Amino acid sequence: MRILFVGTAWSHHLSRWINQLNGQGWDIHLFPLNADEGVHPDLADLTVHDAIHGRPRGAAASVRAVDDFWPLVRDGYPFARGAMTARRIERNFFPRRADRAWRLAYAIRKLRPDIVHSMTIYPASDLIMQAREHLTGEFPVWMVSSWGSDIYLFPRLSQYAEKSRAALSSCDYFICDCQRDVESARRYGFRGEVLGVVSGAGGFDVGWLNKLARVTPTSRRRLIMMKGQQHIAGRALVGVRALELCADALRDYRLAVFYASPDVEAAVELLSQATGIPATIVSKVPYEELLELFGSARVSIGLGISDGLPLSLLEAMAMGAFPVQSGTSCADEWTLDGETCLIVPPEDPEAVAAAVRRAVSDDALVDAAAETNARVVAEQFDNSVLRPRIVAMYEQAFTQGRRARAATPGS
Repeated sequence: MRILFVGTAWSHHLSRWINQLNGQGWDIHLFPLNADEGVHPDLADLTVHDAIHGRPRGAAASVRAVDDFWPLVRDGYPFARGAMTARRIERNFFPRRADRAWRLAYAIRKLRPDIVHSMTIYPASDLIMQAREHLTGEFPVWMVSSWGSDIYLFPRLSQYAEKSRAALSSCDYFICDCQRDVESARRYGFRGEVLGVVSGAGGFDVGWLNKLARVTPTSRRRLIMMKGQQHIAGRALVGVRALELCADALRDYRLAVFYASPDVEAAVELLSQATGIPATIVSKVPYEELLELFGSARVSIGLGISDGLPLSLLEAMAMGAFPVQSGTSCADEWTLDGETCLIVPPEDPEAVAAAVRRAVSDDALVDAAAETNARVVAEQFDNSVLRPRIVAMYEQAFTQGRRARAATPGS
């Protein structure tokens, strides 16, 4: 089986998902959304296409890199400034090749994959829709994965609505991480088959997580973790304001903010100065170190007006941190509000502050939740559980695709 993924090559989510297919003997390829981006160092045993500057940054030794258009240009050979010269020639004499969708179409035509899998509806699926305009004949089986705000938010915004609906109405198979999003996909035009509702980042090695976990009960921990994204969906600044409102209950605590946007970094610094709460911005740390921080945290805060199943929520659950999570994610599909999580409105700092106060004062609540949440992750999100399900999705799509082609006259 040959699979071509289209997505962000440096994405931790994408690398985790693709690596679950290692060892199947399948031919795995990746077309990055941006030709200049690096490759996540955990990606292994696949071919990266459109590598216009030679080997992508961060690529592991088992990653093969190819430039479908100028295969002889590598590390400056045969020109002193090979890649730059080749791109200049391309831009001046072959302008069509500067079109990223055309380049993807070229890769599809060259590879003839059995399955094309876009990792996100926007922009990955939109790029595939554009590439199809450059192709004739039968298109490969097309799978789409929905991440984060792909379904819950983007189709409601005029900037993304038409493109999102066009992709959903054209693809064959759909994968999402919330049961909530299945109905939404149908509502926005999806007519194919839902392969499964499964975490978009795949599973965990729960045995490895257990080795990282601290024996310290959650109730004795004195760290608050907070997701720091402030953007179209993220609302970390509401979290900063909430912590300011309940600062009197956090005198013995410290704060760690991960994935922080620049404005959130500034707000956290000012919060620390005003309240005396020690605060750290966690950036570019090894994944193991981030998990260890969750394993030291009593509370994990994640706020946004839209999300799917946040990986940070599962990480908190796995490592014993009590989640305070906005209700606009699908946290309610895996937790119980008031028992294993406190679900809050994403733009109400007073409600978030009240939830944090409860989480830092109720020892029995956080200790009981830690035990239950760890069991949920072990039973539902361990690699041994999810990997077979995910492999079966591709086998199903491949088999059904072959049958459909065999039944098509002239195929």
